[in-house]
Amino acid sequence: MSSSAPRIAVYSGTFDPFTLGHADVVRRSMGLFDRLIVAVAVAHHKKTLFSLEQRVRQVMQACQGLGDVQALPFEGLIMDFCAAHQACSVVRGVRNITDFDYEAQMAAMNRKLRPQVETVFLLPEANLQCISSTLVREISKLGGDVSQMVSPAIAQDLRAAQAPSA
Repeated sequence: MSSSAPRIAVYSGTFDPFTLGHADVVRRSMGLFDRLIVAVAVAHHKKTLFSLEQRVRQVMQACQGLGDVQALPFEGLIMDFCAAHQACSVVRGVRNITDFDYEAQMAAMNRKLRPQVETVFLLPEANLQCISSTLVREISKLGGDVSQMVSPAIAQDLRAAQAPSA
């Protein structure tokens, strides 16, 4: 890669929903890379609360003003997505040792698939490390306040998605 080529990274996940912890990882990534693509997984293996289109929209709303950030849907291998978008790195947020254990295994496998793509691990702010999309969905479903875990727009989306249907 020439020195004039933009440094593009990919941050992938299901983002169901996109949390303030995710946004913190995006913000930190923008200090390291010229451009970040948030790759929103189709997630056939999971039953998501929000549709793929909703999740992509939520990411774009939450990342406004954070720099050259783009949200794109993806399916398949993340290393193929990186190749298609000329990404030099994959960014992964790790909250704890359990996350790191899993992510280190994924990074090693990804390096076998595409050695020229580096994996960068970023820790979110300490006060955000307890946040997971799964817990946010559960707290919201049970009527709890998620305003310190997601953006106001996503909190509203959660209330709407989990409101009892008439």
